[in-house]
Amino acid sequence: MDKKPDKRKLIWQLPFLALLIAGTVIIISNQRQMPYRHTEGMIFGTTYSITYQSDSDMTEKIKTALMEVDNSLSTFNPNSVISAVNQNKPVSTNERFNYVFKLAEEVSGQTGGAFDITVAPLVNLWGFGFKHNEEPDKHVVDSLLAITGYHKVKLAGNRVVKADPRIMLDCSAIAKGYGSDVVAETLQKAGITNFMVEIGGEIVTRGVNPKRVPWKIGVTKPVDDSLATDGELQTMLNITDCAMATSGNYRNFYYKGGRKYAHTIDPKTGYPVQHNILSATVVAKNCATADAYATAFMVLGLDKARKVLGKHPELQAYFIYARPDGTSGVWFSKDLEDNITK
Repeated sequence: MDKKPDKRKLIWQLPFLALLIAGTVIIISNQRQMPYRHTEGMIFGTTYSITYQSDSDMTEKIKTALMEVDNSLSTFNPNSVISAVNQNKPVSTNERFNYVFKLAEEVSGQTGGAFDITVAPLVNLWGFGFKHNEEPDKHVVDSLLAITGYHKVKLAGNRVVKADPRIMLDCSAIAKGYGSDVVAETLQKAGITNFMVEIGGEIVTRGVNPKRVPWKIGVTKPVDDSLATDGELQTMLNITDCAMATSGNYRNFYYKGGRKYAHTIDPKTGYPVQHNILSATVVAKNCATADAYATAFMVLGLDKARKVLGKHPELQAYFIYARPDGTSGVWFSKDLEDNITK
């Protein structure tokens, strides 16, 4: 026989239920009234732009987080850990350096060496490092290829071991993404749930934007614009609670002797890539991973990049590529289709 509900018990529970509902309404109302803040500046030789919802100003904590990454991984910082490694100075690596080194090693292995942080001497040789040199001849390129290869350097505890002291590291293709992750982690530890972090085009989002809808991130149309003055968008993506990074040779190149040189260097050939991908956008759980794979895909080209993606369902990509007739085409992961808004 079913027992009838105790009316007296239900009556006593009603006030608590009303209090719970009222508390929830107050919390939601307070969150809606909480201001969105914005901070921007320069780091890693590029710009950063951060928007977040908080009653507290996080500017100083954000700068502290960025400087931790800069002091570990920036080759533009003469006192950084990576600068000491490149100069063969006795230095103990730190947790931030070690994390990025190990992740870079993992992505290198997964992409057959298309991503390689030992490419620094070749990058500098082709004019995208600290100075512009004359166009190198094959003998110079070959000599630097001899000291290029992710398998020629390893981490032993907190010490970098090189197969050749001339090996230099360049984490620029992963450090901006990692910096975005570190800032995102800083905001989350402060209890902030709605934010967008962008460093040099590498982005992490959580929650909703000031309009209370998912963050929308634009993918720039690949046109020759090394000064980034043309911001025409190819598409818009609804991206939240994840990270996105874009690599494109249209964003960084220079002309010399009537020829155009892209900034992405193929670690296996030693020359700027000549593949058909004009822009590679990768969506992943963290921005360091997205950053590294976006660079690797620029090196691999469309067909090989799609094969790598087939082995990594946790990654999504949006590629803009050049067709043989000179027009551009688009390919994207099927899982990304519902996020495309334009």
